[in-house]
Amino acid sequence: MKTGAKPVTGFSWPESLCAPVRGLPEHSRLWVALSGGLDSNLLLHLAVHCHGGRVPVAAIHVNHQLQLNANQTEAFCLAEGQKLGVPVVVRRVSVEKAGSTPGVGGIEEAAREARYREFEAVLEPGDLLLMAHHADDQGETVLFRLLRGTGVAGLGGMPGSRPLGNGLLVRPLLGLEREVLVDCARDAGLSWVEDPSNDDQGYDRNYLRHAIMPRLKARWPGLARRLKHTANACKESDFLNHRLAEIQLNELADESGRLSVAGLHKLSLAEQKNLLRWWIRGRGFPPPALSDWARVMGDFLEAGEDREPELRSGGYSIRRFQGMLWLVRDAVDIPSSDCWLEPGQAVEWGEWRARLESASGSNPQMPCSPIRVSTRQGGESFRPRPNGPSKRLKIWMQEQGIPPWERPRIPLFFAASGDREELIAVGDFWCSEQYSGDAPAAGWRLVVERDCD
Repeated sequence: MKTGAKPVTGFSWPESLCAPVRGLPEHSRLWVALSGGLDSNLLLHLAVHCHGGRVPVAAIHVNHQLQLNANQTEAFCLAEGQKLGVPVVVRRVSVEKAGSTPGVGGIEEAAREARYREFEAVLEPGDLLLMAHHADDQGETVLFRLLRGTGVAGLGGMPGSRPLGNGLLVRPLLGLEREVLVDCARDAGLSWVEDPSNDDQGYDRNYLRHAIMPRLKARWPGLARRLKHTANACKESDFLNHRLAEIQLNELADESGRLSVAGLHKLSLAEQKNLLRWWIRGRGFPPPALSDWARVMGDFLEAGEDREPELRSGGYSIRRFQGMLWLVRDAVDIPSSDCWLEPGQAVEWGEWRARLESASGSNPQMPCSPIRVSTRQGGESFRPRPNGPSKRLKIWMQEQGIPPWERPRIPLFFAASGDREELIAVGDFWCSEQYSGDAPAAGWRLVVERDCD
């Protein structure tokens, strides 16, 4: 992407606005999220003034195709980029309107998700995406999240920077009030396009902006500054919560990251909640929204050993087994009927994959007979050790510590042995010497792999 962006001439940009835009993290290219509004267009001009010619500067405009002036706004962004010598990438998205209503979630959330997907798609390693959120936006965010009942993490507001896709999202204007930006944009003679939906108070954020914030500012001057202090205090509290959870996780977790029930017993309810939330987030899932943590923790920590308490949430569940809490991803579907495994034809079985390989250095005298893949039907027995005693599969699984929720899903492999079938492998837990080792007796090696991600 070419450089050569053209700064606005004849205007002296205030240092109070230039300083945060100059003080960006190291980068190889700058993107500006350009909506066409006052804030984002001002940020684009600042980026060109502070960095144009040093690194490539580009803009991305996401056309949600929701407003009557959407195409007019798109054309304005393209023209503004041409005037500055800045390439503008336009991404048109379709946001589902059916069933969407103003307020929490709905069309606002759908548009935001679509927008951020496009941002992620363009960012490459070393890229920064600048967004024009300011102190008034931050104040609205804190109040909005307060009304939604969020915790200290949410009340910390929008971060000044965070990873996004392969790049980094940065909000350099977050410490400046919008009044300052408006004055600067007007003094510089900038133009912009107003989004007509910004005046619709049916949307929660617009209601806060137009009906609530002005009255709060009139009553409490310096409101944005006050809310900034609150957000910073909540960020510090959230940081300390994370540090405490990290310390306690190191003390209570085993090598696989499971949590000790006995160790959790020693913590207060507040510490238990904090640790579980951090533990769940660390595995890429959102913590559950629970109104009665005391009851839930009681189910996990106080239930008898013969019980199997479970908490289901979005994409995962928390279970207790052998004195530990396990976080279990939702299972992939397994085949509804038996499969047959043959050389050259791998079998997918839920999170397992199986294949047959000709053993190195061996020369099978005949083709490998198909191997049947199934699950437990009850009553299966096998010999875990050559010439050892036969053992019930159910008992063996219990002895191996295989969790109860996994046992019905594990693929079992059966091979013909005379006029009967013989169990030759149990998932990736055990395989007969006939089909394993450096020189399997059958001349074929059974390879079973499991996706543990």
